[in-house]
Amino acid sequence: MYTIKTLNAISPVGLAKLPASQFEIDNEAAAPQGILVRSADMHEMPLPESLLAIARAGAGTNNIPIEECTNAGIVVFNTPGANANAVAELVVGALIAGSRNMVDAVQWAQGLKGRDTIAKDVEKGKKQFVGPELRGKTLGVIGLGAIGARVANAAVSLGMEVLGYDPYISIDAAWSLSRSVQHCVTLGDMLPRCDYLTIHVPYLPTTRHTINAQTLAMCKDGVRVLNFARGELVDNAALLDALDSGKVAHYFCDFPTEELLGVKGVECTPHLGASTPESETNCAVMAAAELSDYLKNGNITHSVNLPDVSQPRVGGRRICIIHKNAPGAISAITGILTAAHLNIENMVNKSKKDIAYTLLDVTGEISDTLAAELSGIEPAIRVRIL
Repeated sequence: MYTIKTLNAISPVGLAKLPASQFEIDNEAAAPQGILVRSADMHEMPLPESLLAIARAGAGTNNIPIEECTNAGIVVFNTPGANANAVAELVVGALIAGSRNMVDAVQWAQGLKGRDTIAKDVEKGKKQFVGPELRGKTLGVIGLGAIGARVANAAVSLGMEVLGYDPYISIDAAWSLSRSVQHCVTLGDMLPRCDYLTIHVPYLPTTRHTINAQTLAMCKDGVRVLNFARGELVDNAALLDALDSGKVAHYFCDFPTEELLGVKGVECTPHLGASTPESETNCAVMAAAELSDYLKNGNITHSVNLPDVSQPRVGGRRICIIHKNAPGAISAITGILTAAHLNIENMVNKSKKDIAYTLLDVTGEISDTLAAELSGIEPAIRVRIL
């Protein structure tokens, strides 16, 4: 029986993937083996020794202390793509709303209440909200993952010319992309051609302020910018300067900050990207499945701090070892198993930077001391025998 602690409200459809015969959901558990979390900040939260895995029901993991988890042998999962449709739909909505000045127009129309001349005022006032159609315009998409590819394909369907930039595009994403999307090798190739620009990359030290004074200077005058990925991807000071100069006509983002609020030409939504019932359910189902498969079978899928390793069980017992990616680690592991007269039926080892994961299916009599022996090798971080 595994104990799972939830730090936020998790969709019941997701929790149903953790059957009561194998999992206990206890929101107050002091020593859980797994944690399900959405947005709760875990950086100041002590990590119990019992904790084996954390599953984030969402894509971003900024609320989880990744390095501390890695050092403790705790696998951190996220759910890439589970909220992709929700975010992509919101981006398309913002693309249209931003182009046609719908937010300002709605607010202005509300101010007509009580007047006797509404029809006349409407005809006179609508001129100030004229905005261009999307058809025939050029959209630049930075990042062609699950969300970016959906946005790009939708824009193609709207009759836009779509340019994509992603030096790390995956094979799956490439297959899902419309052949009408033109691939740009550099941002310099793309930015001068764009009427609209949207960003869909993860927030990393290397992607911070991807949209900055230098990249904005490459853009067309009057470009409209959308950011529904992470606030930190855009240098707000540079964006506001570009808005003031006319380089940027409109900025639509999902991350309100003090300096952005109340500025003409900036429209902020309150982090609505994944806020749909369908998205929350999809994320919860995927997170629960990842947590279940790791706790029961040692398989890792969609981890942000360990390599993905998954293989069918072939009988016998399964040994799961998280260890440093160091010379001699594999020989030390297999040496101990050989000395214990265990036969390795199946074995896979993968690494991710300085961390590695070895999964072995073995047959033979496993002694009570085997886990301690494997834990005793210098590179070992965590050993589990299933």
